[in-house]
Amino acid sequence: MEIREIRHGHLFCGLGGGAKGFNKAQPRVGNLQARFRCLGGIDVDPAAIRDFDRIVGVPGTVMDLFDRSQYIDFHGKEPPADWREATPADIRRAMGNESPHIWFLSAPCKGFSGLLNESRSKTAKYQALNRLTLRGIWLALEAYADDPAELIVFENVPRIANRGRHLLDQIGGLLRAYGYAVAETTHDCGEIGGLAQSRKRFLLVARHVEKVAPFLYEPEKKRLEAVGTVLGRMPMPGDLSCGPMHRVPSLQWKTWVRLAFVEAGSDWRSLNKLAVDDGQLRDFLLVPEYRAGYLGVNGWDEPAGTIAGRSTPSNGAFSVADPRFNQSARWNDGQAYGVRRWDEYTGTVAGQTGPGQGAFSVADPRRAGPTFGKYMVTRWDEAAGTVISGSTTGQGAFAVADPRSGLNRRQSGDNYLTGGHYGVLGWDQTSGAVSAAAGHDNGRWSVADPRMPEPNEKLQCVIRSLDGTWHRPFTTLELAALQSLIEPEEYLELDGLSDSDWRERIGNMVPPEAATAIAEMMGTTLLLAWSGETFVLSATPIWVRPVAMALSVQEAA
Repeated sequence: MEIREIRHGHLFCGLGGGAKGFNKAQPRVGNLQARFRCLGGIDVDPAAIRDFDRIVGVPGTVMDLFDRSQYIDFHGKEPPADWREATPADIRRAMGNESPHIWFLSAPCKGFSGLLNESRSKTAKYQALNRLTLRGIWLALEAYADDPAELIVFENVPRIANRGRHLLDQIGGLLRAYGYAVAETTHDCGEIGGLAQSRKRFLLVARHVEKVAPFLYEPEKKRLEAVGTVLGRMPMPGDLSCGPMHRVPSLQWKTWVRLAFVEAGSDWRSLNKLAVDDGQLRDFLLVPEYRAGYLGVNGWDEPAGTIAGRSTPSNGAFSVADPRFNQSARWNDGQAYGVRRWDEYTGTVAGQTGPGQGAFSVADPRRAGPTFGKYMVTRWDEAAGTVISGSTTGQGAFAVADPRSGLNRRQSGDNYLTGGHYGVLGWDQTSGAVSAAAGHDNGRWSVADPRMPEPNEKLQCVIRSLDGTWHRPFTTLELAALQSLIEPEEYLELDGLSDSDWRERIGNMVPPEAATAIAEMMGTTLLLAWSGETFVLSATPIWVRPVAMALSVQEAA
């Protein structure tokens, strides 16, 4: 077996999901076995590069790829004195002055995303961000004009095909000028990576026609998994052994309430089923912007949608109906004061077996038979039993149903009347003396507490929804597992302490398993080219059937 090295470089690399996936690929053709090696990655975010260093295992480079005009348009000010435009020479240095066989670019997509409205996408700021797509391609091409990469992969959101059409046309023209054949397509990262999320992406594939002759085939499609197959392998949210990335996010109170009313497998539209009075929801007010999948809750057995840079319950289906909510971990879990049916078996008899600690009561159908009257109550018009020396309520029928005990019969000075039994104090009142036997039924030991959370107050909650499950947001660690950055059983710590920053970097990355699938097919193509083959049968279609020949036959000049 002959090992052939395939070198890959990454622009706009983020935390390195794509690079990690490429490194895992191990395509084989005949006696040729490919081994992928990452040369490096470039990104403007220092925290992302620190993650890249750890995750990919090679040094990344912090570099701003804006030209001067783009910088000014994006930031609204002149760059600092020590800032300078990146050059092709900078790109080569970032790759260790080695030539990559494959370039992988995942340029910023905010300006093309459907989460950004049309008017904002046309502002100077986002147009400058969009132009990075063209500038990034040019820097990669010019840096290796004397030794061009065999394959170039450019991925982005599908909407770039519409909002960025003029840029894609320029990118295609630029690639052809440097000797590449170009094809555009879309794919679902979830399907090619076998993920528990559906993540549709745009892909532009370029093949250097002098270096690569064979067809480039599409990766094999796999079955989407259910979110429960991933999350079910992970500890419950909030488990301290998993670190801060597995904590339950703090959400606004109104968001928790809304999530509780969203049907599993649905989104905010299920709230329309609630009663509406005079144009307003009768139960609570719903006032946020509507986005695709807004306040969506995924069913446990459904794949998640695309994990975006801002993955919160209020802008997409980033919550899950989790059936694993262990209610017995809470004192008011539905088990306290539980009553067993007569024909059911009881649970484990523990050391604490009082009615308040579990289902340690039974609905006994056997009406009282002849007993010695323990805890019995004698009617007002009946004779009492024998009065014995231990005449207390626990020893027999030494209680009476006294019809005279109504409060309307009490007079001023009566101890029962003035004891405040079952009394409720106002929030602004003072309490009486706290006695040793203070209880709700023997004095004013209850209070009318007005402290419900404010609608915008952020807190962590467990709210059992109408379907009996806990509707909650995915934790950051769960998002990383759904993106295939880690296995569900693995531990992960990313740079920094901010959940929002972690989620943005996780959402922006290319899922490693999807990247591996792409790298496998590209590696196979390169091995075929290096072995002199120009054709191979495959069970998968040629990538982008309408322009398949562009990936196999050199275009006419």
